[in-house]
Amino acid sequence: MNTTVCVIGAGIVGTTCALKMQEEGYQVSLIEAASPGCGVTAVGMGHLVALDETEQELDLCLLSLRMWKDFFTEFPGIGEVSQCGTLWVAENEDQLVEAHHRAQGLNARLWRAEALTGEQVQKLEPALRPGLAGGVRVFGDSVVYPPKLAHFMAQLLVKRGGDLILRKRVVQLGARQLSFEDGSKLNADIIIVAAGLEVAKLLPEIAVFGRKGHLAITDRYPGRLSHQIVSMNYGQAAVSADALAVAANVQPRSNGQWLIGSCRQDQQTDNSLDPKALGAVLQSAMTLLPCLADMQIIRAWAGMRPASPDGHPIIGPHPELPGVWLAAGHEGLGVTTAMATAKMLTDQIAGRAGEIDYQHYSPERFFPVQELKYA
Repeated sequence: MNTTVCVIGAGIVGTTCALKMQEEGYQVSLIEAASPGCGVTAVGMGHLVALDETEQELDLCLLSLRMWKDFFTEFPGIGEVSQCGTLWVAENEDQLVEAHHRAQGLNARLWRAEALTGEQVQKLEPALRPGLAGGVRVFGDSVVYPPKLAHFMAQLLVKRGGDLILRKRVVQLGARQLSFEDGSKLNADIIIVAAGLEVAKLLPEIAVFGRKGHLAITDRYPGRLSHQIVSMNYGQAAVSADALAVAANVQPRSNGQWLIGSCRQDQQTDNSLDPKALGAVLQSAMTLLPCLADMQIIRAWAGMRPASPDGHPIIGPHPELPGVWLAAGHEGLGVTTAMATAKMLTDQIAGRAGEIDYQHYSPERFFPVQELKYA
């Protein structure tokens, strides 16, 4: 009899984990309170990007990006993938030094990047304002539409023998058992919790919290932007008194629209639009791409990213509930790192050595040693 697995949450991380476990020979049920890709996955930016704020982060990104490359070779065109690359833009000499350092580091890891002068940046993307210091072009990065990816993988899971349970909300977890809102229960040998912000409700001891972001999308302007544009200030922007940090990130969509972000805002509890935060996001983008001032914004929204206290995902076994595993707290890198997350979990569950140090992402890091019930 096959080992049974329940995956809670059919966002990009949950669907990827479910599909990987099914491919490994487990009998998987994927559970979603609504429909695949409709939660956190639906309100974020769909970038597949090599971020290198830490070596561990880059390890996770590069493993996942290479797996995504194989996936899109097998399933071309799924998820509106655009292999546009990323153009990191340096506005001053200090940022230029960081940009060229990033290029060196990525090339050393066999992820092709090119250090650029200000003139080269301007030639690649004429819509950028003149006078920029330079930047770095990362060739292997991509942009996707995550809800379509999640929906596709959920359907692929079913085709490969898995079960998809929709419109049933899990409200309680125990060791190898979960309870639904309607009072019914389901047993499984392994339970993977990949429920985004719902993780904190199901498992309050797991330190996942919401970090708010604002996005806007333009009307269609085909041919005016070729690369994803990201400020070198991304991830390093100063936090204002109202816990807001902003750094430009503009993506060209396959239909000619421009998706505009990004910001991180703590101490927020809902998804309502904050005009001040949205204005800061748009102003940051217009600083790099002045033509945005004359483009029509057709929709804007806010969403919560599931974050962890130390900024790293939580991937691994629950220290106190046998059979329960976590895939949580990815913040803005859920799409990028979904494939690597699924592989890490599958390797750990199967007892195999993996390519990445599991301990760096272990849930145990948030549990005082003396309180652990299980080794």
